[in-house]
Amino acid sequence: MDTKDIKIMADINEEIGKIAAGTREKLRGKGVLAVNVIGAPGAGKTSCLLHIIEGLKGVRCYVIEGDIQSNIDTDRLKALGIEAVQINTGGECHLDSVQIQNTVNEMPLDGSGILFIENIGNLVCPAESNIGESLKMLIVTVTEGADKPYKYPLAFEKAGIIILNKADLLPYVDFDMDYFMRGVRALNADAPVFEVSAKNGAGFDGVCECLARVL
Repeated sequence: MDTKDIKIMADINEEIGKIAAGTREKLRGKGVLAVNVIGAPGAGKTSCLLHIIEGLKGVRCYVIEGDIQSNIDTDRLKALGIEAVQINTGGECHLDSVQIQNTVNEMPLDGSGILFIENIGNLVCPAESNIGESLKMLIVTVTEGADKPYKYPLAFEKAGIIILNKADLLPYVDFDMDYFMRGVRALNADAPVFEVSAKNGAGFDGVCECLARVL
């Protein structure tokens, strides 16, 4: 049997990048800043978003919630009057640019503001690709340990804002802040780092001011 070599000329990563760029351009054309919220399971992504949205007074906020299963967080947001849409990946470890493109196309987005895209709880896959965002916001916690920048460097390198949640537990956990910050700054010299507590609401003013400046 004769065989033939077939060259696949299309670069799938290039195509994914084009889709993400198209989504970003569409959102910016509407005056909407897309923020890709990444963090490990249990980091408090949704709880942090609630404080941030509350603090962004006068700013229209939209949310896309990504989960493997369930719509628990979306229901939680909607109950507070926040415009939220659910994406369930059914097992995939991160949201992709096609899912975001399709979801954005169906959202009314009838006013300028910020679209928060809460990605799947994962510090690896969501850091690797752009899904149409203008900014990545990384949420980590003091309970995860101070070695996270060393173990998951890409997430810290790509972040435009870094939030250190559960700071109220600092007196009770073994967290070396100097070691943590050395790791962060070795990877990312510019991203602001905010110590916050989603439990008591402390520290979110700085996050809101930073987002308002970017917007």
